[in-house]
Amino acid sequence: MTYTPNWQDDNTDLLVKALLTLKNEDDAYRLLEDLCTISEIKAMAQRIQVAYQLSQDITYNTIVQNTGASTATISRVKRCLNYGADGYKRVLKKIGEET
Repeated sequence: MTYTPNWQDDNTDLLVKALLTLKNEDDAYRLLEDLCTISEIKAMAQRIQVAYQLSQDITYNTIVQNTGASTATISRVKRCLNYGADGYKRVLKKIGEET
């Protein structure tokens, strides 16, 4: 079954196609640098780190200390892990399979 978000449009279709062309870390770093501000990259990196730590049952206080994320950000990521589109879960599973 294909997932279709309510925000999908021609622009987001092109973005997703661009992401799917990435073959390695070098490609990913280059696209991120051209596409996003450093703040946007750091914010996304922080959220994936929060998701990883939540999946390891690490406490909010420890995650705040480890990542500098606010409790609001941690709560939002936790809500996505529990009730979202499973994006975090799918990526974290794939990362775990690679290590």
